Amino acid sequence: MLTTKKRNFKETTKALFLKYTVIPILVIMILFSLFTIFIFKIKIIYDTSQSANHIEAAVMDVYQDYVQEIERMSQLPVVLDNINTKRNNHLVYEEFYNFNNRQTVKSVFHLVDNRNVLLASTTDSKSEVNEEILHSIIPSIQKNPNELLIEAKQTHYSHGKVTVFNVGKAIIEEQQIIGYMIYQLYEEDLQRLIFGEEVDIVVITDQYDQIIITSNRIVKGLMNKFSPEKISNSQVRIKDDIYYLKEIQTPNQLFTIYTLKNIKTGNLIIVLYTIFIVVTSVMLYFLLRNLAEKMSSKNVQSIDKLVTAVAHLERGDLTSYVRIDTGDEFEVLANQYNSMLDHLNQLISTNKELSAIRRTNEIKLLQSQFNPHFLFNVLETLRYTMYVDLDQAQEIIYSLSRLLRYSINNDERHVSFEQDLDYILDYLKLHKLRFTGRLEYDIDIQDEVKDAYVPRLLLQPLIENAIKYGYSQQTHLQINIRGEIVGDEIIFTVADNGSGITSEKLDDIRTRLYSTNKLNKNKGIGLYNTHRRIVLPFGEKYGVTIDSLTGKGTRIMIKIPHNRGADVDV
Repeated sequence: MLTTKKRNFKETTKALFLKYTVIPILVIMILFSLFTIFIFKIKIIYDTSQSANHIEAAVMDVYQDYVQEIERMSQLPVVLDNINTKRNNHLVYEEFYNFNNRQTVKSVFHLVDNRNVLLASTTDSKSEVNEEILHSIIPSIQKNPNELLIEAKQTHYSHGKVTVFNVGKAIIEEQQIIGYMIYQLYEEDLQRLIFGEEVDIVVITDQYDQIIITSNRIVKGLMNKFSPEKISNSQVRIKDDIYYLKEIQTPNQLFTIYTLKNIKTGNLIIVLYTIFIVVTSVMLYFLLRNLAEKMSSKNVQSIDKLVTAVAHLERGDLTSYVRIDTGDEFEVLANQYNSMLDHLNQLISTNKELSAIRRTNEIKLLQSQFNPHFLFNVLETLRYTMYVDLDQAQEIIYSLSRLLRYSINNDERHVSFEQDLDYILDYLKLHKLRFTGRLEYDIDIQDEVKDAYVPRLLLQPLIENAIKYGYSQQTHLQINIRGEIVGDEIIFTVADNGSGITSEKLDDIRTRLYSTNKLNKNKGIGLYNTHRRIVLPFGEKYGVTIDSLTGKGTRIMIKIPHNRGADVDV
């Protein structure tokens, strides 16, 4: 059969310390990790949104500057005169360079008349470029001569220069097209607008999804279009990598700005952070174990001293005094224990000196009996309670202190039952804490009985027996205590719903209970002593009677005279 290994107080204290420190720290770390992941996600969203807004503002500034400039230049007299007379080219160039030198995004300028003659150009003439201007760009302007031409298109110039965006306009005089003006914006200048942002990729497209500029060429698809594989509204897949996507359209609907951030980058940071958390947690766990060892070793000293002393007392060592100088409840409990031991030794010494007086000696001997098992059990309960519920542990100490103080007070042999009742309530409360809800009790005492004088600790052995034997075949126990006056007698009843006593054993108990042979004290000492304490001073008319049924419970009745106890030395 498997047996559960019990841990000592030090191990229990250590386990409780680890439990109530490691678990909260673990919960905090988990919450902090989740919070960090959430922050990373929020940062990705924030970075992509902020970058998109910054780029949108910059693009719109460039666009507005060129739209205003082409409108202005197309109406300048020097431009109209140059187209009509082919003179003063230098003035046209001067106007263009005054504008271009002020721009962050510079451009190439072309001026063509209506006969497709190139009047002005700010780059070296190349047949391929001229062909593109005359047979591609100008026909596009002619389709809608009253509107600006806005298109994304690459044009390669010498020295590796590339333009990627065209702004064109027809020059109209007297409702006739007399020429064409074209600005082509440099790719490298546009790229400067999108670099330096807290994102991995930036893409700017026109209204046809044609890529104007991008910070990474992996996004370019067929026909120079941006068409990533969508996973969700905010996530896309590009070359086996997943990106968070922010999309913004400019107010004029001409440009769309995409900012993308690789989610793997954030995941890598999360993985590194997780590794850091695991390493930190392991180090913290071993640190807490070391602290728990030190704390449990220090706090266990007082309770171990008390448990050791009680264990010695249980073996009959009446010199097992305890010295505790902690200044807390354990010092109070140790002082009470030492005081109890002093009184116990004094009582034994007194009984030995009075051995010649049989009746007095027998009464004092019976009265001095003390059960250290109860104290040992309470201290064991206290050991486990003090680190689970400090308030309850303090209540146990106070209750036990009252019990010890009351049990060692030998100044009065008889007391009012109300004083004994306080002892009974503390005694049952401690047992109820020990059995954690498996003990219930009901007390019904008449007010006249509370005022009556009775032998001290009269009902304690009966209650102790009910608890000791009541759990033999069941887990829950109900104890009912009654006290009433009938005529000139007081009747006390202690009944339980325990397993009861067989008829053979009940007959044996009754035989030993009413026998005067001292050898019978070796068995059923609590019940026998209670009966003898009543019979010796009050006579055979009074005493203890017992009834029991197997499986039904046990009922013990005590009969004593009413208000005669205060005059009798017991």
